[in-house]
Amino acid sequence: MPSIGKNLKAKETAKASSAATETQNAEPNIVEKFERIRAEMKREYLQTAHNTPWIVGFSGGKDSTIVLQLVFEMLLELPPSKRMRHVHVLSNDTLVESPILQNFVDKVLDQVREAAEGLALPMTVVKTTPSPDNTFWVNLIGRGYPAPTRLFRWCTDRMKIRPTSHHIKTRISEAGEAILLLGVRRDESSLRLQSARRYDNGQLLNPHNDVKNCWVYRPIVDLTTDEIWIILLQRRPPWGGTHHQLVTLYRNAQGGECPFVVDTSDSPSCGTSSSRFGCWTCTVVDKDKSLQGFIDSGFEHLEPLAEFRDWIQLYSRDFDNRMTERRNGQEGIGPFKPECREEILRRLLAIQDEVGFPLISSAEISKIKAIWAEDECLNALNKANKLLTILGS
Repeated sequence: MPSIGKNLKAKETAKASSAATETQNAEPNIVEKFERIRAEMKREYLQTAHNTPWIVGFSGGKDSTIVLQLVFEMLLELPPSKRMRHVHVLSNDTLVESPILQNFVDKVLDQVREAAEGLALPMTVVKTTPSPDNTFWVNLIGRGYPAPTRLFRWCTDRMKIRPTSHHIKTRISEAGEAILLLGVRRDESSLRLQSARRYDNGQLLNPHNDVKNCWVYRPIVDLTTDEIWIILLQRRPPWGGTHHQLVTLYRNAQGGECPFVVDTSDSPSCGTSSSRFGCWTCTVVDKDKSLQGFIDSGFEHLEPLAEFRDWIQLYSRDFDNRMTERRNGQEGIGPFKPECREEILRRLLAIQDEVGFPLISSAEISKIKAIWAEDECLNALNKANKLLTILGS
């Protein structure tokens, strides 16, 4: 690590200068916009009125990548004595992300972490995951929840919002408040446009709707999609490498990324009818165009995942596979029957063997079996209580 740091520090000034030169090759209005954003970001970072940490929401997509690049380059331009505000790069892994995307995100996070450490930047890279009790498979196979739908989207809150919100609230408890940098833009889908408008109060920093003492900063809100791509294609990431793999991901997936989500009002962006890459298990969409796009682009080994996703979607809609009582004991269409949960797990493990990489952890399987045992005891108790009620009447 010391040798890496020495080499990176020697190139620090050169990188910042090179980045500026690359952007000058773009259209003048884009150059002006980009430099204006970076200058605004620098002024905000150097504010003495608040010394709160920055949290950069990173999904691995084009918008969050631009925000992270702006922050990284801004820190490089500042002398070490001015880098007083700590920056947390926060990414979320639902544990059922598209394998191609998650491998890419993990690689970028490793590059950012290594570069930041080598350059002694005040930056920490964090990846959150759902709690062991709230993973996709624990809920679907353990508790028997049906596959998520637009009407019962139980996945986003448990797998995305809770882990990221917990980390943000932890930083707030340490510093009193925090500033969340998001890559939301007005030039997006109608749903994400609504998300952008929620923080349009004329101020640079806006209070978060759901998280107390959290301020939202949207540095690229006025950039267009074309401008984002021009910048990415003409500027190398300051942590090393190029953005070519990111461009290839979008081309192969035939769409965009599910965004960084921190509250329920943002969740409709996840699992819309548009082609976005995100969880390979997503059944909120009728057809996963992004996963199919990867398969059509040469990743044929992902085909069993697409077939399983389609199967579990249909399996959930067949009420013969569902109990006639909900988990709270009320009558109605309930969770999967015990034998159906066993069938889902059996098929998942078979697919895991077929593709050759992990889809479910041993810890999740242990949790699932513990829930099955609890449910069996509870069902026996409920039957006994009903029998006693009948005999008593």
